[in-house]
Amino acid sequence: MRKTITFAGRYLATIPLSISFAALILVTALVTGTFFGPASADTQAAWAAGVTTVVDMGSWWTIFTALFIPWDPFQLVGDILAALILLGVAERLLGRRRLVPVFLATGLIGVGLGVLVQWVGSLAGEWWADGTSFDLTVDPLTPIVGSLLAASAFMGPLWRRRVRLVAFGFLIMFALYDGDTSTVYRLIAAIAGLVIGHFLSVRRRRGMVFLRSSFGEVRVLIAAVVLITAVGPLVSLLNPNGTGAFGLAGSLYGDIFPSAADIKTFCATATTGVCDDFRRLGALGGVGPVVQTFVPLALLLVSAWGLRRGRRFALWLGIVTNLAMIALALVFLGLVSSLTSIVDDTTPLEPIDVGEYVVWGGSTVAVPLAVVILLFVTRKRFALRAPREAFIRFLVIVVGAFLALALINVVVGAFTLDDFTPPGTSIVELVLDLPRRFLPVTLVGITGDVLIPAAGVTLFLFQWIGPVFWLIFTIASFQLLTATEHSVTVGDHQRIRALLRRGGGGTLGWMTTWPGNLYWFTDDMDAFVAYRVINGVAITMSDPVCREGAEKETIEGFAAFCDANSWMPVFYSVHDQYLPVFEGMGWQYMSVGEETLMHPQSLEMTGKAWQNVRSSLNKGVREGMTTVWTTYDELSRTKVAQINAISEAWVSEKELPEMGFTLGALEEIKDPDVALMLAVDAEGRIAAVTSWLPMCRDGVAVGYTLDFMRRADGSMPGVMEYLIASSALHMKELGVEVLSLSGAPLAQPPVPKGEEPPAPTVMTELSDFLARTLEPAYGFSSLFKFKAKFNPSYSTIYMAYPDPLALPTIGGAIGRAYLPSMSPKEAVSLVRTLVR
Repeated sequence: MRKTITFAGRYLATIPLSISFAALILVTALVTGTFFGPASADTQAAWAAGVTTVVDMGSWWTIFTALFIPWDPFQLVGDILAALILLGVAERLLGRRRLVPVFLATGLIGVGLGVLVQWVGSLAGEWWADGTSFDLTVDPLTPIVGSLLAASAFMGPLWRRRVRLVAFGFLIMFALYDGDTSTVYRLIAAIAGLVIGHFLSVRRRRGMVFLRSSFGEVRVLIAAVVLITAVGPLVSLLNPNGTGAFGLAGSLYGDIFPSAADIKTFCATATTGVCDDFRRLGALGGVGPVVQTFVPLALLLVSAWGLRRGRRFALWLGIVTNLAMIALALVFLGLVSSLTSIVDDTTPLEPIDVGEYVVWGGSTVAVPLAVVILLFVTRKRFALRAPREAFIRFLVIVVGAFLALALINVVVGAFTLDDFTPPGTSIVELVLDLPRRFLPVTLVGITGDVLIPAAGVTLFLFQWIGPVFWLIFTIASFQLLTATEHSVTVGDHQRIRALLRRGGGGTLGWMTTWPGNLYWFTDDMDAFVAYRVINGVAITMSDPVCREGAEKETIEGFAAFCDANSWMPVFYSVHDQYLPVFEGMGWQYMSVGEETLMHPQSLEMTGKAWQNVRSSLNKGVREGMTTVWTTYDELSRTKVAQINAISEAWVSEKELPEMGFTLGALEEIKDPDVALMLAVDAEGRIAAVTSWLPMCRDGVAVGYTLDFMRRADGSMPGVMEYLIASSALHMKELGVEVLSLSGAPLAQPPVPKGEEPPAPTVMTELSDFLARTLEPAYGFSSLFKFKAKFNPSYSTIYMAYPDPLALPTIGGAIGRAYLPSMSPKEAVSLVRTLVR
């Protein structure tokens, strides 16, 4: 909490103008009365902008005053938050000197040009302008939006694209489906801000540059289009009095059925046939059918989510759903037209204006058709298919649900045939009517022999089997869209071992041979990256394995591969020599631990710093301790049993789950290329065991990395110091160049005497917090201090990632990589340990 307050204080200290604007609109709300309720007629006439005040009354200054008065208390709260956050970001990027003119310019252009467009459009008889020409607006959000879009020119490519995409997505959606004047003014201000920002930034020297988008960027854009066109009709549904050009699209959703009072009024003057149709439409109503009208919306949301992940099924789901919506609109439009043409002139149902037909058809037919064309043209961007087994499972679930629900409906309906309308309904007609139960009611129609059961269980099934089926379909679709084929090709393991023996991968490279990893190879098969995909995040576990000089090509190739598969690439446990490559790609990175290194060829265990280690060595010699350098395959059955017993005893003593990923366990020491160093006591029993992962060059092991460490209960105190020191001395005899005691997660290197510690950052504070939190559970700090006994040098290991916004997702994926099989009981134990 203290750090949050400190951060907020630092942030607010950098945005004095934004704070002043927030205070100003609070004062204007109090003065004009909008603090207590919506703007009154007098307030609007004096301060609000619109055709009436600016043109008719000549109050030109309202274009300026409208920028500083909120409409009501609700908007006041939103405007204050927007000022402190959105305008604050703009102030930090633009600077105080540029913020004021940008703020005024975008605000005045947004409101002034908006009023001008309304006035000219109303004179020409344009539908939207004529309908909104009497509206008056006060809206501080207009200049805030304009300033933010201008400041986006000073952001990095990632945030610039996201801010613009989200801002224009919402602005265009509300302008088309709601159409209130404030939204249109904001859209104009945003466009003005985009242009002003371009000329203020250094990019103006290069002119307008259209950068080629990656697969991921295109997918985000297309998914956003599908999302906006799906959610847009809801905006018009929530505001039935809106004037948006596409506002009538909301008429396909919600309760479209006439009430009893509507039927009585309608039938008082309508012909008998039309009245019967109207009664039939009313009988089709209910909670279930209303829910079913939202099925296209739910399917489009699923499609948008899948399109973001590059899934082929999501592409066809979006195409088919939009085509179905076109059919739905045409049938609905035809039914309304039919009703209008046959109703007497004396009926309360007024004929629909031709202009409304055009607008309604444009919003309900042209928009879905445009989305269909967009998806079909860009279909090559969505090539990821689900595994065959997952698709078969999807078909079984969907078809099975359809048949089961249909059978239940027919069986129950067969017992109540006498209660159906029209009378005399047969089993055959009941079966033929089944498809209608799974379609939106507007496609069923209000004419023809629609079967309607009497109230009871049959009516309940009649109304709800459709929504239940589409719920099952939606859940099954999500499962299909998340199914991914993860497999290792035959020969991959032999190939990676050959490349590792040649050289590459650093001190942690041999971890890539462990089970659970997938492999990406360059086109020439001369380099590879090992990774795991968890929650859409592709996590690597070492430096890329490649020849010197091919680092950039390998990293960029793997990033492109992940982009094509809609994964977030994260290079985990990489060393500092690769950071320039990530900087060139515009990625960010953070420390995730410190690797402790020893150099056996220059190792001399002399001096006070080595006193504790020498004591352990001497004690081991006195107690008759010996060491054995070997491999798992060379062990006798007795020694294998002892190692298994030591490991199981160590695991059984812990309530917490054993960690994996970059931390090997018993299975990993069985690799014939992995060396073991055993400490054997005077009685021939194994007192401790360590495993050492090789680091090769030209087929020769030139380094080893410590992985597996276990000590037997009751073994000599200091046995691990004895064993590691003995291993280092043995490696000195073997000519080994580097010995890594592996990484210490979340650790920071000690600050040399006489030097000031580096200034804390958000990332280092986060790492420190995690280290303190997890220390009681896993003892990372204790392990780091233990390794410090060997006077190592330190090498920071990093995590490089392209998207800082995805850090929570990345953190969750890495957590699952380390603890993939955590049970509920172990999770409770972990939480209990952390809160002690």
